[in-house]
Amino acid sequence: MLELLPLSVGIGLVVSLLFTEMFGLAAGGMIVPGYLALSLNRPLDVALTIAAGLATFAVVHTLSSFVILYGRRRTVLMILVGFLFATLTRWAMGPLAGPVGHQLAVIGFIIPGLIAIWLDRQGVVETLASLLTASTLVRLVLIVVGSVELAP
Repeated sequence: MLELLPLSVGIGLVVSLLFTEMFGLAAGGMIVPGYLALSLNRPLDVALTIAAGLATFAVVHTLSSFVILYGRRRTVLMILVGFLFATLTRWAMGPLAGPVGHQLAVIGFIIPGLIAIWLDRQGVVETLASLLTASTLVRLVLIVVGSVELAP
């Protein structure tokens, strides 16, 4: 049997490619739907991750008013600020337990930065709508192939 994370990321890559080709929308980065699909049964983690992506976007967008940020510099700064938000959130939320003793956490460390990059490139509504739709589709495929249970 295949490991769940690589399978989810692989399906997410296919779904992201299809979204780009069919609708011209990126789903928040090529690997992001696969990671979020595995966490859709933990909506607080998904919300926290999206909030970290939005905060990253806001910080870098504000910084760009004072510093010249284009191209690779902007991309690296998005990833770095997203990493910092993920790290700080894990540190701050460490003692807080969510439902059924689950630790609240941002999903991954670079996922917020990848989300922020696409929020910046194609817009907030477009990115969030395609991201959540693609993640749900990946989760559905995982359920259909029997790799993930319907209920947590």
